[in-house]
Amino acid sequence: MPSTYFCNKECFKKAWKEHHKIHKEYIKKTNFKPPSFDYTGKLRPYYVSPMRKVPSHIPRPDYADTGVPESERKHKEKIIIHTHKQIKKIRHICRIGREVLDIAGHMVKPGVTTEEIDIAVHNACIERGAYPSPLNYYEFPKACCTSVNEVICHGIPDARPLKDGDIVNVDISVYKDGYHGDLNETFIVGKVDKESKELIQTTYNSLMAAIKAIKPGFFIRDFGKIISKVCNKKNYGVVRSYCGHGIGELFHCAPNIPHYSKNKAIGTCKPGMVFTIEPMVNMRSWRDRTWPDSWTSVTADGRRSAQFEHTILVTKTGFEILTKRTKNSVPFFWESEKKNG
Repeated sequence: MPSTYFCNKECFKKAWKEHHKIHKEYIKKTNFKPPSFDYTGKLRPYYVSPMRKVPSHIPRPDYADTGVPESERKHKEKIIIHTHKQIKKIRHICRIGREVLDIAGHMVKPGVTTEEIDIAVHNACIERGAYPSPLNYYEFPKACCTSVNEVICHGIPDARPLKDGDIVNVDISVYKDGYHGDLNETFIVGKVDKESKELIQTTYNSLMAAIKAIKPGFFIRDFGKIISKVCNKKNYGVVRSYCGHGIGELFHCAPNIPHYSKNKAIGTCKPGMVFTIEPMVNMRSWRDRTWPDSWTSVTADGRRSAQFEHTILVTKTGFEILTKRTKNSVPFFWESEKKNG
């Protein structure tokens, strides 16, 4: 911790409370040790700072103060067909989500901590008058999820610096004007091995293949068939414990969108439905385990995992990707490599 200087005794008295608070956190950070656990890979948890606050003037979902999404518990089985007015609001919040993810994505490089990315996400949401949806959702402590290497999803931003060769998924969800938007992408950190790059690109391809099939009447269970067909060619494992979901006034609701084949999802796509598709694809086994923090999901074999997500609207003739990429989005590595020859 850097030395702290006070001009005089009066200055010391006034600043002591804040100084002591920072000092205590510094001690916790430097003394942090990961809990005892049978970790499946090389990654370990690092120090997690206290939950940040959102200014009171920003409207928030019902769980922001209590940690419990009561409205979601009551209505999560209901499939909502959104009106034009509702769709306009969802489209707007999804554009904000895209802006925030692009800010986070451009920060990804060796030496940057996922904590620093989370701070940028938190601040970007506030600057746009939005609430970061993950914050205090079932007591999740941060504004976004950052999932490194063997972490499948729900990784908690912490003090670990990203290392050359890592891969990291950044999952952004935002809330404004009564509606949520949700998206994520997996980024490479510095020079990444060919095997990891192939996993990332295949995961993205599986998402886009599923999206292209969306139209009224399409069976929801068949998204998993399309995704699995793409991933099975590489002998990858499609995660079964987590799925895409309806979204809008509720962060998570019906319909559930399983990403694996031979699932038992019911129903078909209808105009006005809004949901996410977000395949999580592991380098081999689809099985997962959860760290002692009760959030971080990792591959059971310790090998790497990748994920991509969009929020999509079903239209009368097909679909609209509400979280679509823009000219400000981080270029995909395969596009950059092709451009550079």
